[in-house]
Amino acid sequence: MKLNYKEKLKHPVFKVTRDIITTEGLESYVIGGFVRDLILDRPSKDIDIVVVGNGLELAEKVAEKLRVKKVTTFKSFGTAHFNYKDLDIEFVGARKESYQRDSRKPIVEDGTLDEDQKRRDFSINALALSLHEDNFGDLIDPFNGIEDLEKGIIRTPLDPETTYSDDPLRMLRAIRFATQLDFKIEIKSLNAIKENAERLSIISAERISEELNKIILSDTPSRGFKLLNSTHLLHQFFPEMVNLSGVETINGHSHKDNFYHTLEVLDNIAEHTDDLWLRWAAIMHDIAKPPTKRYNEKIGWTFHGHEDLGAKMVPKIFRRMKLPMDHKMKYVQKLVRLHLRPISLVKGDVTDSAIRRLLNEAGDDIEDLMLLCNADITSKNDFKVKKYRNNFKKVEEKLKSVEEKDSVRNFQPPIDGQLIMETFDIKPCGEIGTIKNRIKEAILEGKIQNDYEEAFQMMLKLGEELGLKR
Repeated sequence: MKLNYKEKLKHPVFKVTRDIITTEGLESYVIGGFVRDLILDRPSKDIDIVVVGNGLELAEKVAEKLRVKKVTTFKSFGTAHFNYKDLDIEFVGARKESYQRDSRKPIVEDGTLDEDQKRRDFSINALALSLHEDNFGDLIDPFNGIEDLEKGIIRTPLDPETTYSDDPLRMLRAIRFATQLDFKIEIKSLNAIKENAERLSIISAERISEELNKIILSDTPSRGFKLLNSTHLLHQFFPEMVNLSGVETINGHSHKDNFYHTLEVLDNIAEHTDDLWLRWAAIMHDIAKPPTKRYNEKIGWTFHGHEDLGAKMVPKIFRRMKLPMDHKMKYVQKLVRLHLRPISLVKGDVTDSAIRRLLNEAGDDIEDLMLLCNADITSKNDFKVKKYRNNFKKVEEKLKSVEEKDSVRNFQPPIDGQLIMETFDIKPCGEIGTIKNRIKEAILEGKIQNDYEEAFQMMLKLGEELGLKR
């Protein structure tokens, strides 16, 4: 039975393309992800149109009819695209590809629709809908992509060994689509990924991170990381995370598998936020546990200082993976460094002083830090989880009341170095830093209010103790 998707192709770009190619006797098809998402009833902002012939010329003609002024062309790739009504529309000539062993960049030649579909990464991305008037909306599905969509399977059109060896980025894309769509990767394809894992070395760190971030932003990112780990792709670009795997037992003392714990934390936080960098903080929060792991006969396993070492590891990992080295990295670093602080408050007495210090260090990221700490509760003991969550509520309430009372979030002492120099008629020196730090500590300890007059009086007293004269 021939399926027809004519009713779903109502966007003006399809109608204009239909009219032009029918008049000029051309073949053209909407292909790839847009067709896949159309069938799955998922939103899509990208439309790929392939033409058996010159894609650049067709793009210019369609853009003119739609009154689009700017068309971006890439002559060396034979592609052109433009934006129209918040959609990105790309035109390309049908092509066939061949690869060299040391590069994922193909040698491209003009080809037929059949050859173009064969070069696609997966059967579900090789689906095409005709745009010619005579068979407008007819589905061309040479690799049973529809059946794979129905069964939830990721499968390559050709032999997976060849597909993945030619372009190793497709291995990451397979895992990304399996994670986003909640599909299974065909076993033959899964084995081929594992066999070709080391081929990932020819892929740039930027492209790897781009796919990884899409996995991290999926609804259940742990699915992707489990696949990355089992296929050994993760070993190629994120060995620190692989090192979290495994459980060691000595004298009946075992520690939890920190790889799977990290994935639980990641899934927990994914239920509450789409913020990529907060999800990265979840991934990195225990990253330094392997190098800080020690065994103590009396208390078992310890990971002392893993939060501080983890914070130091963040920029190194971000730099290697070509992730941003700006405020986003510093944000992740801060949350990793502070992630144990609220937990220590839960275990001990929640003093105003401890709360002030946490508020001052976390600043505007305090809510994100508390979200991370709540996600970090992964015990199988329901009573323990309930107890921790109740205690966290008390900490959150205390945070709110102290913040309202003392306004110490991101605060700077009301006395600055300039005022100290003018008051005591001195030039820049160590005593200025001493006075400022002592005043700040006094405010955090609650000995004085975060108030100019109280701070000024303390400054005078400290100056006198340090031998400074007004």
